[in-house]
Amino acid sequence: MVLTTGKSKFACLLCIGMIMMVMTESYAQYFGRNKPRYRTFDFEVYKSPNFEIYHYLDDDSLLNDYAQECEHWYEMHQEVFHDTFTRKNPMIFYNNHADFQQTTAISGTIGVGTGGVTEGFKNRVVMPFMESREQTSHVLGHELVHAFQYHMLIEGDSTNINNIRNLPLWMVEGLAEYMSIGQIDAHTAMWMRDAVLNKDIPSLRDLSVNPNYFPYRYGQAFWAFLAGTYGDEVITPFFKGTAMVGLEEASRQLLGLKLKELSERWQASQKEYYKPMIAGHNDKPIGKQLFEDKNIGKTTISPSISPDGKYLTFLSEKNVFSIDLFVAEAKTGKILGKVASTVTDGHIDAFSYLESAGSWAPNSEQFAFVIFKKGENRLLIKDVLKGKTIEEISIPGVPSFSNPAWSPDGKNIVVTGLVEGHSDLYMYNLKSKKVKRLTSDYYSDLQANWSRDGKKIVFSTDRISVDEGRTHGKLKFNLAILDVASKEVTNIPIFKGSDNMNPQFTGGEEPSIIFLSNRDGFRNMYRYDLNTEKVFQLTNFFTGISGITFYSPAITISKRNTVIYSHYLKQGYTLYKSRLSNFEEVEVVADEIDYKPSILPPLKQNTTKIVASNLEGFDDMARMPADSFSTDRYRPKFKLDYVGGSTGAAVNTGGYGTAAGLAGGLEMLFTDILGNNQLYGGLALNGTIQDFAGQLSYLNQKRRIAWGVGFSHIPFTSGSVNYAGFDTLYSQAGPLLTERVEYYLQRTFEDKLSLFSFFPISSVKRVELGGSVAMYNNRIDRYDNYYYFNELVLQEREKVASGGGFWVQTLNTAFVSDNSFFGVASPLQGHRYRVGFEKYFSGLNMHSFLLDFRKYWYFRPVNISMRGMHFSRFGKDAENLFPLFVGNPIWVRGYNPNSFRQRTVLEANDLSINQLIGTKLAIGNFEIRLPFTGPKRLSLIKSRFLLTEFAFFVDGGVAWFNLEDFKLEEGFTNGFGVKPRPVFSTGASLRVNVLGALVLEPYYAIPLQKRTTGSFGLNILPGW
Repeated sequence: MVLTTGKSKFACLLCIGMIMMVMTESYAQYFGRNKPRYRTFDFEVYKSPNFEIYHYLDDDSLLNDYAQECEHWYEMHQEVFHDTFTRKNPMIFYNNHADFQQTTAISGTIGVGTGGVTEGFKNRVVMPFMESREQTSHVLGHELVHAFQYHMLIEGDSTNINNIRNLPLWMVEGLAEYMSIGQIDAHTAMWMRDAVLNKDIPSLRDLSVNPNYFPYRYGQAFWAFLAGTYGDEVITPFFKGTAMVGLEEASRQLLGLKLKELSERWQASQKEYYKPMIAGHNDKPIGKQLFEDKNIGKTTISPSISPDGKYLTFLSEKNVFSIDLFVAEAKTGKILGKVASTVTDGHIDAFSYLESAGSWAPNSEQFAFVIFKKGENRLLIKDVLKGKTIEEISIPGVPSFSNPAWSPDGKNIVVTGLVEGHSDLYMYNLKSKKVKRLTSDYYSDLQANWSRDGKKIVFSTDRISVDEGRTHGKLKFNLAILDVASKEVTNIPIFKGSDNMNPQFTGGEEPSIIFLSNRDGFRNMYRYDLNTEKVFQLTNFFTGISGITFYSPAITISKRNTVIYSHYLKQGYTLYKSRLSNFEEVEVVADEIDYKPSILPPLKQNTTKIVASNLEGFDDMARMPADSFSTDRYRPKFKLDYVGGSTGAAVNTGGYGTAAGLAGGLEMLFTDILGNNQLYGGLALNGTIQDFAGQLSYLNQKRRIAWGVGFSHIPFTSGSVNYAGFDTLYSQAGPLLTERVEYYLQRTFEDKLSLFSFFPISSVKRVELGGSVAMYNNRIDRYDNYYYFNELVLQEREKVASGGGFWVQTLNTAFVSDNSFFGVASPLQGHRYRVGFEKYFSGLNMHSFLLDFRKYWYFRPVNISMRGMHFSRFGKDAENLFPLFVGNPIWVRGYNPNSFRQRTVLEANDLSINQLIGTKLAIGNFEIRLPFTGPKRLSLIKSRFLLTEFAFFVDGGVAWFNLEDFKLEEGFTNGFGVKPRPVFSTGASLRVNVLGALVLEPYYAIPLQKRTTGSFGLNILPGW
C-alpha cells in the first residue's frame, strides 16, 4: 500500500489539527499576571575585594559606602560561618522598590513586602535601596547571610543545594534575621511577648508546618535562644547538620536532645523571661474597638482619620485575597465603602501599604495615597465618599516616595522621597505642579506631618544616630522639627538610642506631639509638650502599638484630638478610637532607656557572643582603602542556571516487531547575570533515532517589549492497519498459506522556526504577537506481518513513499487580562479574558479566533464563577483538521463518548457524535465553588495540608461547522455535519490540590437529557 501525496498531507493535517485542539484547551496556562519592565536600566559594575556590585547609581560616594558595608557584613558573617567566597559574589542593586519590582534576575513576581532576594544558582543578591539607611543595611546583612548559606551548601564537601530541602524556612530566614539584627530587637520581642501573654508559643514542629507562625520573627527568636544557650559557635554546625540529616537528627547528634526536648526548652525560655514582665502593664486597650476580627480579618493597618474626625481610611485584608483601601465612620466603625482595590482598579499595580499611610485634604473630602504604577510611585487623589478619582500625580524627579502629608491650607503635599539612594522630604504644590526639596543631606527623613498652622513639619530621622553612633549596631530614629520657611531642622533629643516614630501634631491652642517609642523595650504612645519639653507616656501595653513593621504608621489624630491607633495582639492588628484626654498621662524622664524587654532570651553571660560583639563594633570597623575598589563595564556573563533530565533504554516487542530504543531527555537553561537574556535547550529521544526531538529558544527581556526566537524539531507519530488478505510463503518445508496484515507507522516531522514577543501594559494586561515558519515531512514504514493460524511467523519492514513535505506559516496575536486571585484549587475573585487571532498560510490555509472570558465573584465562604468561550476556525482547510468536540470534559462534562454509559446517553436521546463536533465552538459554564478544607479565612474547615474545593456546576455548549447547519432538518446530513445540538449538563465535583503540583477533579455529571444516565469522570487541571 502506498500513500499518495494528497493523503499524506491530509494525515499530517489531521495530526496538526489534534495538536491545535490540545493547544486550544491549554489556553488557561496563557493567563497569569505580568511583571512589566517599564524602564531600561544601564547597569555598571563596581568591584570590591569580595563582591561585584551591579548598579546604576550616580552617587559614587554613596555607592562606595554600601560597598564598604558589603565588606563589613562579609567579615562579620565569615567570623561565624568560617566560610570564604572563592569568587566575587554578585550583588544587584536597584535604586528603589518600584525599580526592584521590574527585575529580570528573579523570575517570580516581587511583592511590595519583599525587601530583597538571594537566588541560589548564581548566588545573586538582588535588592533595592530602601527609604532609610538602616533598612538598607539590615536587608543587606540579611541577604548576605543567605549568600553564605547557599555557598556553604553548594560548595561544601558533603552538601549540595538539594540539602536546603531539609531546612525549615524559619531556620533559614530566622538565622538571617538574627545575624543581621542580633539578640536585641524590640519588634520581634513584641511578637514573643504576645505569644507568652496569649499562651501561644509554638513548638519547633509547629513552626515547620503551621503557616500562622511568621518564620522571620519566630525563627530569629529561636536562633537567639540557641546561640544564647550554646554560644554563637553552635550556629554553623547546627545549620549544616540540619541541612545534612534534618532537624530532629541534628538536635540529637549535636545537642544530645530530642527535638521535643529542644522545643520545650525554647518555649520555657520565653515564658521564664517575659512572664514576670506582665505585671505592671495593662493590655486592655483604651477606647472603642472599631472592627471585629470576624468581619474584617486580623490585618487592619495604616489608619488615617479625617481632620474633622468623621471618617477613617484604613488598609485591610477584609476581602481575603488582597489588601484594599476602605473608608468608615470614625465614630461607629461602620464601613462606608471601598476607596480603591487592585482587583477593581486594574490600572494600579499595587498599593504602597507596608510602611506608608495616606493623607486627608483639609476639607475632609479628598484622600491622597501612594500606588505603584508604570514603574514608579504615584499619588492618587480620590473623592472618598463618591469613589471618584480626582487626580493621579507623578512627582517630577521623585520616582519613589511614601507617607504623603497634606498641608492645612490644602496647597501642598509633603512626602518622603527616595532619590539616588537618599531619603529626604519633598513638597509638591498641587497648583503649580512644582517640587521643592525641603531637606538635602546624608540623613534619612521619614513620616512627616504638618503642624496645625502649616508653619512646621515634624518627622522621624536618624540624624542623632548618624552623628553620634549606632546603638547595638543599628541606626535609631529621633524626632525633628522643620521650619518650612527657613528649612531649619531642630532635633528633639529625647529617648536617644530608641526608635521614635510616627509623630503627629495634636490640635488645640497649645499643640504638642504624639508619637510611638520603644524606649523601655515596649512599643507605646507618648506625648511631647513643645512648651515645657516634658514627655508623657499615654499607654502601657505589654505587647504594643504597631503595624506590620515598626516603620508602619500606626497612629493618627484629628484636629479635635480623636486618636486612632493599631494595637498588636494575638498576631493581629486591631484599630481602637479614643479621645486624647482619655489616655492616662504619666510623666517620664526624657533620657530614660531600658533595653531588657526588647532582648530575646536567654541572658547568659558565659557564652560566646560573636554576632552581638560585631554589631556593637559596626561603626568601628576599618574602611577599606580606595584602591580596593574598581569600576568595570557590564558584561552579561552567561552561565548555566539549570540542567536536568533523564535517560533510559527499552526493548519493544509490540505489534510492530522487536526493536531496541532509547528514552531520555536533557534540559539546560542559561541566563546572564541580570536575567535579561535567557537561552534554553532541550533534547529528547523516545524510541528509535527517528524519534529524536530538540528545542532551542532565546528570550530577551531587557526592554519594555520582550521578544524571543525558537527552533524545534519534533516528531509526531500515528499509525493505521490494513488487512491485505491471504498470501503464500515459500520455505524448505513447502508453501504456507498465511494471512497478511499491514501496519503503517507514520512519523510527521515538524521543523519550526518561531518568533514571539509580548508587551506588558500593566501587571494584569498584555499584548502578545508571534509568528512561525514550519516544514512538515513524513516518513512511513510498512510492517508486513504474516500469520499462520493467528501465530506470527514472519515480519518484513519496508520504507514506503510518503510524498513531499509542505510548509506552514502562521501569525498570531492576543490580548490578555488577568487580575484574578487563586483559591485552593481555582480562581475565586477577579476576572480573566483572552482575545486571540491566528492566521495560517501556505500549506495550511485557514485562520482561527478565540474569545475566552471568565468572571469570579467571592461572597465568603462561597464563590460564583462564570465562563463564556468561543473558538472558530475559518478558511479553506478549516474542515480538514481534526474537529472540535463539545463533549470534551474540560468544556461540557457528561458527554465523553469513551465509555459505554455515555454512549447510552447519546443513543437514548437520538444524539450523534456528528452533532457535537465542528470547526466552531461556543461554551458556557456556571459554578458555585466552596473552598472546603484549607486556610482558615478561606475554607469551611481549617486544614494545613488537605486543600479541597467543592463545586456545583452547569455546563453548556454547542459545536458546528457552518451557521447554515442550524437550518437543517433533524437527521439530514450536510457534508461532514448534521444539525448541531446544544447540550447541557449539571453535577458536582471535588477538586483536590496535591502539594501545589497538580489539581485532581473527580466529578459526577448528569447530562440534561430526557433519558439521562449520570457518569463519573476525572480532570487533572485547576478549575477554569
